[in-house]
Amino acid sequence: MPELPDVTIYIERLRPRIEGQTLLAAELASPFLLRSVEPPLAEFVGQRIRGLRRLGKRIVWCFDDERFLILHLMIAGRLHWKAAGAKVPGKIGLAAFRFDNGTLTLTEAGSKKRASLFLVRGQAALAQHDPGGLDVLGADLAGFSARLTQENHTLKRALTDPRLFDGIGNAYSDEILHAARLSPLSLTQRMDEAEIGRLFEATRATLIDWTERLRREVGDGFPEKVTACREGMAVHGRFGQPCPTCGGAVQRIVYAENETNYCPGCQTGGKILADRSLSRLLRDDWPRTLEELENHVLGRKGRSG
Repeated sequence: MPELPDVTIYIERLRPRIEGQTLLAAELASPFLLRSVEPPLAEFVGQRIRGLRRLGKRIVWCFDDERFLILHLMIAGRLHWKAAGAKVPGKIGLAAFRFDNGTLTLTEAGSKKRASLFLVRGQAALAQHDPGGLDVLGADLAGFSARLTQENHTLKRALTDPRLFDGIGNAYSDEILHAARLSPLSLTQRMDEAEIGRLFEATRATLIDWTERLRREVGDGFPEKVTACREGMAVHGRFGQPCPTCGGAVQRIVYAENETNYCPGCQTGGKILADRSLSRLLRDDWPRTLEELENHVLGRKGRSG
């Protein structure tokens, strides 16, 4: 799933291509993509994009009269910049957004269509799509600590909960916890000040470092290799491979659709975290699917509204 570094790079490369441009046409190849009916998509066609912004892991296009187009790529959604007039890709193509200078296509691999497009009017409607997570890059240690410990969760769950922290998902949470030398199953309300301090610094450093890496990798081009497992990652997607810090084999916990990678030598005092013995803890504290966690905020706000 594209996370804060990936979404940041998407927005940086979209700005010179579509900011200030008029949306000439929007073709939807999948009926599952559009998740709202008011305002209609036709109301955005012929309008100029005034700005782009990130809302958690969502990409927001800002139009006049406080109208917003919200793209959430979820796990397998990807954006591609093509020549003007390019067709929607077959099988995996979901949409094409056409401009004078090119075409932005949206694809999604796999059979589960999770990527979403919402169209809203007004700041209040846009706020309904904000999970409310803390932007760690703009926070201080006190704010981070307060948010981390306001509920008692495993560190893995806390970091990836969009209501608690902004833009962090499965991949970068693994890298953050390895850098902080902390177990993914440590409980937030049992951490001491030194551990919280390490986690705060590791979170900031990891997100900044990977944003810079991706920026250098893409250059002036458009990001095409957006993937959860990247060369240079310490533990994520590296099950069975040697930890770059201590040389021990990277281990994993698999539960439903979630997988956590960690190094026993660096993070758990050499202890292997067995899936079966932890099943009750995972059942109580982890969502069964990534989609459940990502959409949690909309469900809560829908019920309260």
